[in-house]
Amino acid sequence: MPSAPDPVPVPDRSRALEHLGGALAEAGIPRMPARVWAALLSDDEGRMTAGDLAGALEVSPAAVSGAVRYLAGIGLIRRERAPGTRRDVYVAMDEVWHDMLLRADQTYRPIIRALQEAERAAGTGSAAAVRLAVSRDFLEFIAREMEAMAQRWDEHRRSRAPETVE
Repeated sequence: MPSAPDPVPVPDRSRALEHLGGALAEAGIPRMPARVWAALLSDDEGRMTAGDLAGALEVSPAAVSGAVRYLAGIGLIRRERAPGTRRDVYVAMDEVWHDMLLRADQTYRPIIRALQEAERAAGTGSAAAVRLAVSRDFLEFIAREMEAMAQRWDEHRRSRAPETVE
């Protein structure tokens, strides 16, 4: 009788955290904020103090301070006060990807306006104007698609089993 295959090994938690941090860094998030965000996303409660983060990542509190300031500034985490203390707790938000999609207009709108201005300045029909128009058209298309994608995600999430939806 053939033996059952070995179960898929569960990766070491710290190695998985570093792998996630590395993937986020490769996607464009600075390295330390990527590691901090990975730690928050991977934590069961999704809430950690600066001391917790420094310990989990084996880094200095100063490194954590800069990273959480960056992450809060771009809306990937939020800062709360621990009840009854003066300590800050950093929280990974469950709907951050969805919220980023909804904010795409804030990201693309100024770029689209600048492309329109540059297109006019380049002169109708010039090679530069055509190239700028293609960039503008693409970003307008992406902005519309992001909005539609967020709506589809809302529908998808509502259709999932209750235990997978918080």
